Amino acid sequence: MINLIIWKYRTILAVVVLFSFFGSQQTVGEPVEVLTNQWLVELDHPGGPAMAKQIAKRTGFSYVSPVLGSDSLFHFKHKGVSTYRRKRSIPHSRVLKAHPLVRSAVQQTGYVRSKRGYKSLDSILANLDFKQPRRIPTDPEFHKEWYLLNTGQSGGTVGLDLNVLAAWDAGYTGKGVTTAIMDDGIDYLHEDLRHNYNANASYDFSSNDPYPYPRYTDTWFNSHGTRCAGEVSAARDNNVCGVGVAYGSKVAGLRMLDQPFMTDLIEANAMGHKPDLIDIYSASWGPTDDGKTVDGPRNLTMRAIVKGVNEGRNGLGNIYVWASGDGGPNDDCNCDGYAASMWTISINSATNDGQTAGYDESCSSTIASTFSNGKSSSRDAGVATTDLYNNCTASHSGTSAAAPEAAGVFALALEANRNLTWRDIQHLTVLTSKKNSLHDSNNIHKWKLNGARLEFNHLFGYGVLDAAAMVDLASTWKGLPERFHCTAGTVAETRSFSFNKSLRMTIDTSACAGSENEVNYLEHVQSFITVTSTFRGCVTFYLTSPMNTTSMILSQRPKDDDSKNGFTRWPFMTTHTWAEVPRGRWTLEVVMEPILGLKSNMETGVFKEWTLVLHGTKEAPYKDQPASKDRHEKLFMVKKHHEAGVVFE
Repeated sequence: MINLIIWKYRTILAVVVLFSFFGSQQTVGEPVEVLTNQWLVELDHPGGPAMAKQIAKRTGFSYVSPVLGSDSLFHFKHKGVSTYRRKRSIPHSRVLKAHPLVRSAVQQTGYVRSKRGYKSLDSILANLDFKQPRRIPTDPEFHKEWYLLNTGQSGGTVGLDLNVLAAWDAGYTGKGVTTAIMDDGIDYLHEDLRHNYNANASYDFSSNDPYPYPRYTDTWFNSHGTRCAGEVSAARDNNVCGVGVAYGSKVAGLRMLDQPFMTDLIEANAMGHKPDLIDIYSASWGPTDDGKTVDGPRNLTMRAIVKGVNEGRNGLGNIYVWASGDGGPNDDCNCDGYAASMWTISINSATNDGQTAGYDESCSSTIASTFSNGKSSSRDAGVATTDLYNNCTASHSGTSAAAPEAAGVFALALEANRNLTWRDIQHLTVLTSKKNSLHDSNNIHKWKLNGARLEFNHLFGYGVLDAAAMVDLASTWKGLPERFHCTAGTVAETRSFSFNKSLRMTIDTSACAGSENEVNYLEHVQSFITVTSTFRGCVTFYLTSPMNTTSMILSQRPKDDDSKNGFTRWPFMTTHTWAEVPRGRWTLEVVMEPILGLKSNMETGVFKEWTLVLHGTKEAPYKDQPASKDRHEKLFMVKKHHEAGVVFE
């Protein structure tokens, strides 16, 4: 086990460097600024909630809560200010700033965050033939849960599922693990959820109370969180609906999506809520999936996530699971700063016959896939799970459905080994995910081997999660060497490009060899790029490693007609070079690709800067891991590859 204290402070130091890149980012292409009735207030010295409450009362504000557990940062609201407005409330800010104990007061801007995959599907084929290969759950809707056991129902491919029954047979149900559903609330009175509901870890950040029950609407729009929760922790053999992936685990509700606009304060407080009670945070939302938005977490939210992976779970690190997005082939999840973050686990989805759904986004930061819609001869079949008011549904869909399935698998792994860090979970995901029957029906994105002999696909990452393989490997996992962050180099020169003139730039790096930040084996790779163009959606980026692995770190986005903002030090991330050795020449190719139907063929762009940052270990990551060829094929292969020194040729 690595020295967590040393690792923690090295990581925090690296994050400070990364903030200089990421922290300057703002939403690109967002609408006119919206202001809220919420303020971030910083006291001149730590005074705790008691002092903050006194200041709020004397200045006409309402005290809400501390921010990220701080004694000097607080969330205030003002009832006399409209919830959303176009102009800043300068007089109210002045009142706060005039208080002798207040260092700063910042009115919070509002921005849109969208649930992913809330779609109403028609009725699903029912009463399917079902054979029991082993003792299976008796829940009445289990036969519809093809993502747990695919017997070919709804036109699926037999055996293409999460392989959870084998994990259950091994005794793992997620016991002792809590997953927080950051969403629009949870129906914690539901018969399939109430016994697995963790009230102590739950909170309503929309109403500021400890009861995150969904707000009623005629359309049942606020059923999103309840559906996600059922996928994780729905009870087994209770004659209600189906069963969760980790039916022995607990689920918490963090209600924060049920409002027209999100703020940095609400997001940060949700992602930093009870980090030692919550193991996994599951998010099935993000910036608008419209194919033209470039957006990500603001400063406080990023700090909350980084604090979670460094300090949460008593230093082991919280696991943040993110739905990759529902923008379809016209979007790219590397333009979503949540899904593309190395601190989160980006999960894409597949249908039950191994294809991507029409709404799936793809990007090089996606690490693995689970399932969303199923295919049938007549219409799509959704994911069966719990619904509001003690109901069941078979119409949950989108990458919204995929993320909580992954959270459930990770809960099983944490039960198998309570010492797993957030990094261990990512490595286990890479090493145990399977190609299975996943394929690109358009035959564009093929399965490839990277330089460490790991198979990946641009659509599916390293494959579909395999619960049985993950708990098996987790049970004997020994931990990882310390992680380092190396700035490999920067190309800073103004160069133009167009349809007939691509750019090709290189960085030759020793990967910080001989320094305290030496990286010999890769995990994540980030390219911070600044570029503008007359039509941003035409711009594509390709990154090639010294071991000749090419990642498309930005794909074409036909709806993105931005001609002003471009990208400013935006961190495009890839997981495709996992376990490779980074020393040598890295190549970035900037290509302006024509868009079908676009009238002009005279689009041009200006490249300004590229900084390459490498994240990984100095020591071979798997040298202490026991591995057998028949049980741990990927690990065995990569370990032998590293031991043979082939990667250094």
